[in-house]
Parts: sequence; C-alpha cells; structure tokens
Amino acid sequence: MGSFVGERGRGILLCLAISVPCWFVGTAFPVVGGPVLSIVAGMVVALFLKGERRAGFDAGIAFSSKKLLQTAVVLLGFGLDLRVVAQTGAQSLPIIVLTISSSLVVAYLMHRLLKVPTKISALVGVGSSICGGSAIAATAPVVDADDSEVAQAMSVIFLFNLVAALVFPSFGSLLGFSTTSGEAFGIFAGTAVNDTSSVTATASTWDALWGLGTATLDKAVTVKLTRTLAIIPITLALALLRARREKGGEGSGFSLRRAFPMFLLWFVLASLATTLATAAGIPVAAFAPLKTLSKFLIVMAMAAIGLNTDVVRLVRTGGKPIALGFCCWLGIIATSLLAQHVLGIW
Repeated sequence: MGSFVGERGRGILLCLAISVPCWFVGTAFPVVGGPVLSIVAGMVVALFLKGERRAGFDAGIAFSSKKLLQTAVVLLGFGLDLRVVAQTGAQSLPIIVLTISSSLVVAYLMHRLLKVPTKISALVGVGSSICGGSAIAATAPVVDADDSEVAQAMSVIFLFNLVAALVFPSFGSLLGFSTTSGEAFGIFAGTAVNDTSSVTATASTWDALWGLGTATLDKAVTVKLTRTLAIIPITLALALLRARREKGGEGSGFSLRRAFPMFLLWFVLASLATTLATAAGIPVAAFAPLKTLSKFLIVMAMAAIGLNTDVVRLVRTGGKPIALGFCCWLGIIATSLLAQHVLGIW
C-alpha cells in the first residue's frame, strides 16, 4: 500500500484536484458536462507540467486514465435494472438496433473513405451509437486506444451532444412531434443524442416547453439505458476482432483471457445485482451513490487523459474525426426518424 501511494499518489491527487471543480461546474451545466471540462482542464495543466515538473506524476496519471476508467464502467452497471429495461425498452429495441447498426456502418465506411485511424473510428462510432463518454470509456482499453485518441473521440462526441441539446427541441417542433405526449420525442432523444447528460437536457427541455412533467425524460432515459446494454456485445466483438488480428502476427497467439475485457463481466454482474436487489424490494435509489461515483470517476479519468494529451496534435488532426462523427450523427438521426415513422410511433 505504501509503495502504491508513493508511486501513484501525486498523479492521482492531481487528477482529483482537476476533476472536483469540473464535476461541480458540469453538474450545474449538464449540456457541457464534467468529462469534457475535465479533459480541457487537464490539457491546459499539461501545457505547464513538462519535463522535471512532471516527474513523479506519470504513474498516478496512467493509473487514473486506465484503471479508474474501467472501475467507472463497472459501477455504471449499478444504474441498470434489467427488468425495467426489458419492460419499457422493448418497444424502442428495433429502433435502437437500427440506429446502432447505422452508426457503426457509417463509421466503417467513413474510416475507409477518409482514412481516419482505426482506433479513433471505433471510438467515435461506438460513442455515437451507444452512450457517448461511457461507451468510449468501455471501448478504449479493448482496442488499446491511447489517451490522445480517447480525447479526440470525446471532443467529437461533445460537439454533437452540444448541438443536439440546443437544436433538437426546436427541430422536434418543426418535425411535428406530439406536444401532448413525450413518447415519440423521448424515443428520438434517447436514440439520437449520444451522452446521457445531453439526453437528459434535451428531454427535460421538451417537457418544460410543453408542460409534460417528466414524461419525455422518463422515456428518453429508459431508451438510453437500453442502448447502454449494447456496450457488452459490441466491446466483446471488438475484443475478439483484435485478438484475431494479433493471432496472425508473428510470435503472437490467441488468448481468451487477453481478448475478454474482464471489467465488462463485472459490469454485467453489477447490473444483475441491481436487478435482483430491486426485485427483492430494495429501492433502486439505494444504488444512486454508486452510480454517482461512477460518473465522478469518469470525470477524474478524463482529467488524466487530458494530462496525457498533446493539444497541438489534437487540433491539427481534428478535422477528419469531426467529419466522421457528423456523418454518424446524421445517420442515427435519419434512421431513428425513419424507424419511428415505419413503426407508427411518429
């Protein structure tokens, strides 16, 4: 324990010092969110923390960007009652499957067309299609993405989260979504907005505009939780694909232990624990502190990722990932609207 603190303590404390104010500001302004603020703050600090000044921080920063990120994903499972997802997410399941598929296909095509690096393409595609920062957090260790690639993907997701939260309520009115029921717009927000905080902001704005209480928000969040479950099959598929590629490399061999991201197993077990506990009469609110801790650890890990990011390189290489993210976003919007129209929801 003493050696752990000695080697990593300074770096962890630095990430904590950056993340705490970003957490509170992000809570006050959810349309921006703590993770993005934390990445930006970390990049700013990194400009002044170079050479000898950085000595002694690297081990703790590396621990925060990897291990804390995986821990955050595990704790995210405590926010999932699988019974609620099964009961109220079934209606939106076809739309979710279609939007996720469209985003991943677009990400692959744009990766080939624009020659966007494979790992960034995977992170942006998965982040766009599933649940923004949480999906990127789960996918990054599976595809062995470095911190600059994670920061690049997070910045792309943030850009379109911000646009969606600001534009979608007016866009929904223009499209003629029902103003007496939050169901259709809730499904749209839950499938076409990337990150949970922005889904919440978008749906809450619609509820406030039309006096719907929390009807739209409840629907949107349930759809979003159902989307979150797609983290499991997609990251497993990426892990197996990576292992298969490495198997063909010189001197490498297939390892199920290496291919399987074990933190996802704990994520599943956390979801099952929540489901069984709520079935036994324990209120889901009892798990709220763990869910909050999960969100805070993501903010803290993003501070570490910001500290490891070359901001000059990030700006210089940002164009193609943004174009890829924009195409994924348009694909998701079009697919969600078309699917709702075909199914008679909108």
